[in-house]
Amino acid sequence: MKYIKCLFVVALFSALCSCNGQVEKINGVSFVAARDSINQSHVLPVIKVNANYATVMPFGFIKNLEHPQIIHNTDRQWFGETRPGTKQYIGELRKENLRIMIKPQIWVWKGEFTGYIKMQTEENWKALEKSYSSFILEYAELAEEVNASMFCIGTELETFIKNRPDYWNSLIKEIKKVYKGQLTYAANWDEYKRTPFWDQLDYIGIDAYFPVSDEKTPIFETCMKGWQKHKPQIKALSKTYDKPILFTEYGYRSVDYAGKRPWVSDHTMRDVNLEAQVNTTRALFETFWEEDWFAGGFVWKWFHNYDKVGGKDNPMFTPQNKPVEAVIKLYYKSEK
Repeated sequence: MKYIKCLFVVALFSALCSCNGQVEKINGVSFVAARDSINQSHVLPVIKVNANYATVMPFGFIKNLEHPQIIHNTDRQWFGETRPGTKQYIGELRKENLRIMIKPQIWVWKGEFTGYIKMQTEENWKALEKSYSSFILEYAELAEEVNASMFCIGTELETFIKNRPDYWNSLIKEIKKVYKGQLTYAANWDEYKRTPFWDQLDYIGIDAYFPVSDEKTPIFETCMKGWQKHKPQIKALSKTYDKPILFTEYGYRSVDYAGKRPWVSDHTMRDVNLEAQVNTTRALFETFWEEDWFAGGFVWKWFHNYDKVGGKDNPMFTPQNKPVEAVIKLYYKSEK
């Protein structure tokens, strides 16, 4: 039995390695949930950018930061945000041999930051815990059903985690009873050092919106220097827990000052700057992608209707139909 188990581990490791002997990077896209189902025409642009992984993101919705009920998997949601939609997306992505991470996310009404979700009474905390368990375990079950490569147990929920650590420890145990694959959590860039349960997961997940430059058009060299404030701390955490770092989200908007506050997603920043997006993205790749303690990441974000999104006049995150797409394709060297 031990011999068979050893052979399985060797085979699994070999499957994850490229021809040069290095563990294959997770070259991923964050595949956005849409109103409708998808087909192969929506998947082919993902393959063309040399991605080998896709995150699919079902959603739950909360009325406000103090509300304990998460609405999920209902006919009032877009198809791609539901369990059937998530499963359909996975089926189409898998036809092109893309590996899958399921990453359930919460949307607070009016776009308020999920990291500030906080209940005001013990009764509501208990209700939130029950509701979140229902939400997350539904998709952990789906992850096991479809044999997803990875499952993300939450995204940017620092205050919830800080106030209810015992719940999160027990939740991870419950998830592991349901799903036998690899686990991560998507900590915000200014949260990850305080996340208390990295030892219980397989990857240290970071939504990597680190500030790297105050320049209107950040130059590559400045961005490389900007990363030196953050990289040693990220590497040290990987060493502390003996876990690889995974950028569960990364990316920059194609706007002026793209490297100053990369997490800003509202529409107040409208001045398009394609060069800023290219330089910041290239610096991120050059800083991390060759490090053996770095697992890879998922660019934010990729829409299914490729021909109708992005482009030279678009100031948002998507790299589609912009110069930065060629940068991503270059670094996402196909290792299939």
